[in-house]
Amino acid sequence: MRINPSDGHRPSRSILVACITLIMAIWAVNYLAVKFALRFFQPLTLASFRVVAASIFMLGIYPIAARLPAFSADLKAHKQPRTLRDLFTFAYLGFFCIGLNQMCFTVGLRYTSVAHSSLILGMGPIYALILAVLFRLEKLTLGKALGMAVSFIGVAILASGSALSRHSPTLMGDLITLCGSLAFALYVVLGKRVAGNYDALTMTTWNYLFGGLIILPIAINRAFALGPLVNWQAIPWTAWACLAFTAIFSSTLAYLFYFWLLRYLEASQLSAFSYLLPVSATILGILFLNERGSWSELLGAALALCGLFLTESARSS
Repeated sequence: MRINPSDGHRPSRSILVACITLIMAIWAVNYLAVKFALRFFQPLTLASFRVVAASIFMLGIYPIAARLPAFSADLKAHKQPRTLRDLFTFAYLGFFCIGLNQMCFTVGLRYTSVAHSSLILGMGPIYALILAVLFRLEKLTLGKALGMAVSFIGVAILASGSALSRHSPTLMGDLITLCGSLAFALYVVLGKRVAGNYDALTMTTWNYLFGGLIILPIAINRAFALGPLVNWQAIPWTAWACLAFTAIFSSTLAYLFYFWLLRYLEASQLSAFSYLLPVSATILGILFLNERGSWSELLGAALALCGLFLTESARSS
């Protein structure tokens, strides 16, 4: 969503930077919250509870967000009755973005490190570019190809640096995380084809609704699997707080902040800050989870981020 900044008072640069920093901090801390909650929840239980809770929360704050200047103008411009075709569009977008993406992120993080997970997810623009080229939505240039090659070399070095075998839990976690990142990239590409038909808030809310409905049977099954009330009470409140954080802040509020920032900044300006996410998440993993990496993993991560920068620079130009 992009709204003319002249529509209202533009916040100062310090406020915009503070909001961007807040979003990146929420998403970085989200890795720690999920890692901690996974000590007390089964991966599938935490993942399904998170998706359903985020969907319920998104539906609850929709009336409030619709009144905000960042969303109201775009909402009125795209106000129209919904057809079955629209609902089908929201359903498959919700499956990829909310269902598959967030489920794979949570489950994958159970079996891999914060450093690996954040870097694999950070390569999302690379996956989206590949899919955009395959769907003929974007042309592949020499600069883009060079950036992708550097990124893939970096990821290969990152994986080999851990002396991974095909039976390694870390490799399994990386592959699950990669599936989630690919699902989000597919959402970006497919959503790009229909984004002009809907406002950002309505599209996001419907995506959460269908994503939650798709995952709801899994959540109900996992709720029964937890057993009697005493088992629920045995889970510490800190784990429930981490679940609430990842559902409310990282899954919904951070995205609403992101859309609000797009009122005043270009998407390319915001994406530049996303390079900090793998770095900040990795630092938090080292400080609070005692994760450690090898020099080859560090080299692979640096090359992957460098390739991402080269690719995005080529796309911007």
